[in-house]
Amino acid sequence: MYQPKFTITPAILNHIAKVEAARAIINQAPLVPAFEKQFHQEAIIRAVHYATRLEGNDLTYQEVARVIEGEKVVAQGREVQEVINYRNVMDYLEELLTRYQENLPLPGEKIDPREKIRQAQKAPFFYSEEIFRRIHQLVVEKIIPERDAGRYRQAQVALVNTKTGTPVFRPPPAVEVPFLVREFFVWLNDHQARELHPVIRSAITHYALVAIHPFIEGNGRTTRAMATLVLMTEGYNIKGLFGLEEYFDRNAELYYGTLQKVSLQKASLPKKDLTPWVEFFCQALSVELGRIKEKVEQLSSDIRLRQRLGGQQIPLTERQIKLIEYIREFGGLRIADARELFPMISEDTIWRDLKKLIDQKIVVKKGSTKGAYYTLAN
Repeated sequence: MYQPKFTITPAILNHIAKVEAARAIINQAPLVPAFEKQFHQEAIIRAVHYATRLEGNDLTYQEVARVIEGEKVVAQGREVQEVINYRNVMDYLEELLTRYQENLPLPGEKIDPREKIRQAQKAPFFYSEEIFRRIHQLVVEKIIPERDAGRYRQAQVALVNTKTGTPVFRPPPAVEVPFLVREFFVWLNDHQARELHPVIRSAITHYALVAIHPFIEGNGRTTRAMATLVLMTEGYNIKGLFGLEEYFDRNAELYYGTLQKVSLQKASLPKKDLTPWVEFFCQALSVELGRIKEKVEQLSSDIRLRQRLGGQQIPLTERQIKLIEYIREFGGLRIADARELFPMISEDTIWRDLKKLIDQKIVVKKGSTKGAYYTLAN
């Protein structure tokens, strides 16, 4: 069984403490639900955009949004397909989480679902190679030959510096891939490994699978999705608010540099010291959750609003939160202001957002239709 090597440093503990503090505030905030079953549309676009951009996709944020909404864009067919595929990956992760929450059988799981229901305590999520391979199939659908989708590579590969052409990392031989993947999933499902903090487990999942490099193509997106699944199923279902892909893309040089730093160690996978990577991964989650926490704290600081909501949680989209932030900062908002704030969003969509805020008694409309002015409710 694979046994990852790493040290829990003060930096890791500090990052995890910040993660827990931010998570608690977000979960308790009156404007943000503890767990959203449906992705907020803006978060979907961000996750898909940055996940594909990390792999060289040149579509802009606006173009990704249009593709997800079913519109046509002038772009290479492969780039459009990558966006569609990763959107489907996100749907699959949500489906897996729903099946787990409802005690339905999971792909590759051997436990009888009736036994799961009978158990006094909910069984932990079962991670399987079937799930892993299915994620890969979705990532590369219509991009590589169908026979290679979800199939472990049969040849040796080397990752090279695209500028110099020199190898920067050589994954394990193809013949070792099935064994290494199997041993990793044995570890991931082991009861002792589950005692580790979920963030650390997610970090290890990310590194181990990308280091094994099981597939000819699509390893990065498949690996990041698998790491996200660990967070989702172990109490950190936060992708409705943000995605680590965005942080990785904004810090791409450090992201790839840290992966390479660990990979270049002269050791086999079980002997590599993952500490630098675990630190970076925990920091990424800490920073991103901290950003969301600050926004939530700002919105929750209005005592009158908190009292009016009675502590209840109202699911708001990222766009609706931005509308409230604008009104708080400038004292009010007109439709013309909203159009400048969201130049790629239709006026009808903005109207619907404002109507929801009015229905929830968060915002009030003042003045006539053409000269309407929106402020926070008293």
